[in-house]
Amino acid sequence: MSRAITLFTGQWADLPLTRLAPLASEMGYDGLELACWGDHFDVQQALASEGYCRERQGVLEASGLKCFAIGQHLVGQAVCDQIDLRHKDILPPHVWGDGDPEGVRQRAAREMIDTARAAARMGVKTVTGFTGSSIWGSLYAFPPTSQAYWENGFKDFAARWMPILDAFDAAGVNFALEVHPTEIAFDIASSERALAAVNGHKRFGFNFDPSHLGYQSVDYVAFLRKFGPRIFNVHMKDAWWGKGDGSVGVFGGHTSFGDPRRFWDFRSVGRGMIDFEAIIVALNDIGYQGPLSVEWEDGRMDRVHGGTESAAFCRRLDFKPSATAFDAAFGR
Repeated sequence: MSRAITLFTGQWADLPLTRLAPLASEMGYDGLELACWGDHFDVQQALASEGYCRERQGVLEASGLKCFAIGQHLVGQAVCDQIDLRHKDILPPHVWGDGDPEGVRQRAAREMIDTARAAARMGVKTVTGFTGSSIWGSLYAFPPTSQAYWENGFKDFAARWMPILDAFDAAGVNFALEVHPTEIAFDIASSERALAAVNGHKRFGFNFDPSHLGYQSVDYVAFLRKFGPRIFNVHMKDAWWGKGDGSVGVFGGHTSFGDPRRFWDFRSVGRGMIDFEAIIVALNDIGYQGPLSVEWEDGRMDRVHGGTESAAFCRRLDFKPSATAFDAAFGR
């Protein structure tokens, strides 16, 4: 085995960590990527209490687990978004506050800075998450949308995130954007543009998740090869596409996950259409040695069954790169 197999806890936040940690161990995981919701990792408690991180680490160690990353997706989403009432449901009350959109964005930015400091206290070098986007709503480019309009969105992203990234640098922590629809970067081209917007800041990179790229027809293996040194974390999540009844397209038709009409949906790892073999080869080629973090999402399957089979799939699939040329023994 080359890499640790971990579980992202965001979809398991209904379980307290004291229950999830032994369950994750039983399912075959080496560690967790702790989400900053539920009771899994509380940023403000980590900063306020000297013993909080030790207590969280102790819960993991009791089950033979380690923490490999902190996931701060929900708050990160609010940094650049056009804020509406949906955000109230996903944000901590102290970030939502009175709901004034600009106030929400500024408090979210401060919470992201605090997350970097909290992660450092936890001994974690990577925070995964979202950025939000002020221009996602213009995706279809109508009313007619100029490049200047989109460029203003990237400038807004840079203005809001450069101070955050500087704080990450001061804490010695990387921020890994999960490239994803609704974020400032959702494919290769927009990822290049986001990276340029922050002047290639050394703490800005990517949480690679092929499930968000495949159904868009984005070459997810090319993504790895393009951004190799910027791949700070990897989510193992599967998807299938072209499986609906033809009544719903790639934009989703306002249907819910699991609706059989959908053109695409998430699947338990190994049961979809993502070529994970090619991903492992590319990860070896770019020298990625971080965890393979299962983000388990499959609305048609029991999650313990799916989480268990996903851990086993990743462990069976992963392999170390060769230390020698395979034909070295043929020569003199």
